[in-house]
Amino acid sequence: MSFADRLQRAWYEGHPALALLAPLEMLYRRVVTAKRKRFISGVIDCYRAPVPVVVVGNITVGGTGKTPLILWLIEHCQRRGLKVGVVSRGYGARPPEYPWRVEPGHSAAEVGDEPLLIAQRTNVPVMIDPDRSRAVRKLLELELLDLILSDDGLQHYRLGRDLELVLIDAARGLGNQRCLPAGPLREPLERLESVDAVLINGAQVDGPSGFAFALQPAKLIELSTGQAWPLDHFPAGQRMHAVAGIGNPQRFFTTLEALHWRPIPHAFADHARYSLEQLSFSPELPLVMTEKDAVKCRAFALPGWCYLQVQAEPSAAFVTWFDSQLDRLLPVHP
Repeated sequence: MSFADRLQRAWYEGHPALALLAPLEMLYRRVVTAKRKRFISGVIDCYRAPVPVVVVGNITVGGTGKTPLILWLIEHCQRRGLKVGVVSRGYGARPPEYPWRVEPGHSAAEVGDEPLLIAQRTNVPVMIDPDRSRAVRKLLELELLDLILSDDGLQHYRLGRDLELVLIDAARGLGNQRCLPAGPLREPLERLESVDAVLINGAQVDGPSGFAFALQPAKLIELSTGQAWPLDHFPAGQRMHAVAGIGNPQRFFTTLEALHWRPIPHAFADHARYSLEQLSFSPELPLVMTEKDAVKCRAFALPGWCYLQVQAEPSAAFVTWFDSQLDRLLPVHP
């Protein structure tokens, strides 16, 4: 187990050594709190786009389901006739320059796995740049858009925003509720009081903490052919190798178990890059991975490798709330 894995386990399960990190935590809290105060007071040079910007982020380190929610938001807005664009940091990307427009034919090594997934699934314009405000400017130079979604960027205060949506993993919660490096929080817990909506990934019903939000398995997709398989393609009890290089791999393994399969878990670091040798497991069994991993493996995928496509399902109350926000932000749009 890596140091990062051990630290994350301590955040969520507790460890007395975390007390030694209290001075660093206090320093971190001061820095991020001061940064937000500068944003609120207008001291930070903040770009306000001429179209609404919706930031989808979290206050914890690790995955919470942002990308599936962004895919849902794109489809929902498109059903309303809106033209949507996406900006992202492009974690781990190495494009020729920034900002850089993501095309479905690009490689994950060039543009990052999550931006590539979004571009391939939706065909909407996607721009990557660590400076998200610069990405928004470039996107609007190239496209006539009604709305921009920012993949993460809650703490990127140089980009003005009209809505802040925050996701929390119901299974892991907020850990020990302490800030980095003594806990998983990117910002103090009270930051949740200022966001527009909180969605709890894995919650069954809406509650005072936020709207319910679930990821539902939809179908299997074979990497080498793109062929869609129904969820009953594998019988109950099927053993399989399960690959997950996401913020919370256990969520994926638990999903496969809920489908009555018997996954052999292979957890990798978030945004991990793969090779055929890494994924040549024994014994020979079907291999199922996340869609985020699949965009990095198509070039060398063997026949029979597949990924589980999931769909975000926010609660009806969130859908009603979000529609009311779109009506407020875009009152003249048909």
